[in-house]
Amino acid sequence: MKTQMEQNGIVILTDEATKMVSESTLWNDDLRPTTLKEHSWKGINFATLWIGMCLCIPSYTMASGMIALGMNWWQAVGTIFLGNVIVLIPILLNSHAGTKFGIPYPVFARLWFGDKGAHIPTLARAIVAAGWFGINTWIGTGAIDTLLVASFPSWTNLPGHTAIVFVLFWALNIGIAYKGPEAIKKLSSIAAPIVGISSVILLIWALTHAGGWGPIFETPSQFKTTGEFLKVFFPSLTGVIGFWATLALNIPDFCRYAQSQKSQIVAQSLSLPITMTVFSFIGIAVTSATVVIFGQAIWDPVQLLAKFPTFVILLGTIVIVISSLTINVGANVVAPARAIENLYPKRITFGIGAIITGLFAILLQPWYIMSNFGNYIFGWLGTYAALLGPIDGIAIADYWLVRRKQLDLKELYEPNGRYSYVNGFNKNGIYALIIGVAVPILGLLIPSLRFLWDNAWTFGLFISIGVYTYLMRKDKSVLKAGEYEQITIIETPPHHVKSLETHL
Repeated sequence: MKTQMEQNGIVILTDEATKMVSESTLWNDDLRPTTLKEHSWKGINFATLWIGMCLCIPSYTMASGMIALGMNWWQAVGTIFLGNVIVLIPILLNSHAGTKFGIPYPVFARLWFGDKGAHIPTLARAIVAAGWFGINTWIGTGAIDTLLVASFPSWTNLPGHTAIVFVLFWALNIGIAYKGPEAIKKLSSIAAPIVGISSVILLIWALTHAGGWGPIFETPSQFKTTGEFLKVFFPSLTGVIGFWATLALNIPDFCRYAQSQKSQIVAQSLSLPITMTVFSFIGIAVTSATVVIFGQAIWDPVQLLAKFPTFVILLGTIVIVISSLTINVGANVVAPARAIENLYPKRITFGIGAIITGLFAILLQPWYIMSNFGNYIFGWLGTYAALLGPIDGIAIADYWLVRRKQLDLKELYEPNGRYSYVNGFNKNGIYALIIGVAVPILGLLIPSLRFLWDNAWTFGLFISIGVYTYLMRKDKSVLKAGEYEQITIIETPPHHVKSLETHL
């Protein structure tokens, strides 16, 4: 029996195969493969998604941490651009699987860790995302609270005013996330132009009022030798990579809706690195201008906005709320909600997963993580990059090197199927993860090997690729020619009839 069909590079289950696995404990309406009709996201949708997520306060202030550590402006911007180009590679590699097979991240993880072992990488991603959710909710709360005080001074006299804002903003995030990816798609299409235009207006204001770029652009690097620079450059680069290393894993959650491989590849390749680099540059330019205008460098856009008239503050608050919502809902709720849902697909829905994510985010104390840039860049970003790099490597190795983009879609939903391995766990994936994390940790224990930890994501990724590919070279789960049947529908030019090819 033919279990799957391929059309224009997109694979779906046949009706017969769908009926066979629809009652499986690994199946529900959120985790199932998308239908051809549901592959409706165009390139513009992915572009607005990334633009909306990149235009946020952490992106605006990212360069400030590097400049505070001694870099000049172009060294900071260059580090940000390079980091985003590097992380774009695993994003695109993992996007291919989501687009082709229409599967979300937890189901993709079953391929390389087993149906039970998949909880290891998905929950690891979930914890990180929940932490990011808390960070962005806290940043958004501080922004809204500060602007309310600037607009209505009596607001500061209200007991627990910050807590009130936090609860309301938290609830708004969860409420939108509860409605799923389509709500995120609509939010991004609204946020991208609003926040983008607002950023350009802010840059124009800064340049015209300062009469130029300001002193930060003239400040030289504080490093006297290349060695001094590299000691800051590599952990900063890892931090930049870590900023989107989360999305590099669960990008299938979005690309499963893509119309084609070309549309998502082109849109993501242009929107991510360019937006992050340009927005970081705007942050530097505006801050440099504030030295001339106000006599001090104001890196925080919220503190800067508070110096404007009340009407401008209120408009700015709306922009910041939209910006914070977009990155929070898009980047930080979908993955953990799916991971929690995958724990018990027949009972836990995506909406319940979103609520649990929000509650867990509070327990991670985001106010401590954001207490200083040292905790942010070297602590939070660096530590979880060391964990996610090896998982990224395993995903890439499995799909591209071990299986060569071929898999039996139906078997991903069979509790005792091909991808259950031994008792639901693929020990090869676990071994590769342990080794990929352990080697960079040596850099924390042995001073002479510090470079391993400073580049934890990169070393972990390549080590896990090598180890996993070697361990899986003779694994029985890998499809061989003739093991499954697939119908391939080949689109022909107009005035011709579609033809069918059956591959055994």
